[in-house]
Amino acid sequence: MLEVADLSSGYGAAPALWGVSLAIGDGELVCVVGPNGAGKTTLINTVAGVNPIRGGTIALDGRDLTHLPPHRFCDEGIALVPEGRRLFVGMTVRENLEIGSYRRGARAARARSLEQVCALFPVVRDLLDRTAGTLSGGQQQMVAIGRALMARPRLLLLDEPSLGLAPLIVVAMFDAIREINESGTAVLLVEQNVAMALDIAHRAYVLDEGRVVAQGSPRALAAEPALRRAYLGVGAEPPSVPP
Repeated sequence: MLEVADLSSGYGAAPALWGVSLAIGDGELVCVVGPNGAGKTTLINTVAGVNPIRGGTIALDGRDLTHLPPHRFCDEGIALVPEGRRLFVGMTVRENLEIGSYRRGARAARARSLEQVCALFPVVRDLLDRTAGTLSGGQQQMVAIGRALMARPRLLLLDEPSLGLAPLIVVAMFDAIREINESGTAVLLVEQNVAMALDIAHRAYVLDEGRVVAQGSPRALAAEPALRRAYLGVGAEPPSVPP
């Protein structure tokens, strides 16, 4: 599905990614973990078309996206849930969600998509006429994910979806991400909560200083003591991950 090869990106004169390569298969959930400042957000924003590509290629189903303008990435079936949610806080929840379905292929299915979002996050149904700025952090994150799903993406990009949320809300959020993936949507997840990210991922990449330093199954990565200490933010005992 997604093939990223030797990707480089940055901000102004400052490089942030060097030769990053990763792949996501159809219906796969892949997570990227690593320390603060590793380049995780830069990576996911570059895959979304938000950050400029300085080198390397991004391809979806063999189609080269490298030189497409940013708005065309959504047309290709990629949707981003950015760090910090970035809702239009003066607009209603319904209006925020409907913005996600602006592209032609999604507009025709707007009503069905809205019903699917409300089924995934039942609380959203009661919030549709509320202003987005009045919601709690967890509710705003649900709307941000719902907005991306309204685009009916084949690949969902999630940047730190648990950031700033209460523990119980984090558990519910990861359950929703798992459900989204099990419905057939491929997911690229950037997340600081390493244990929970590894628990739901099929494969994982470890990023540090703009480079991929390890990759493999969550169980294999969690079993490496040096990786656990240096990059995964856990101690001697590996976190519990599925086989």
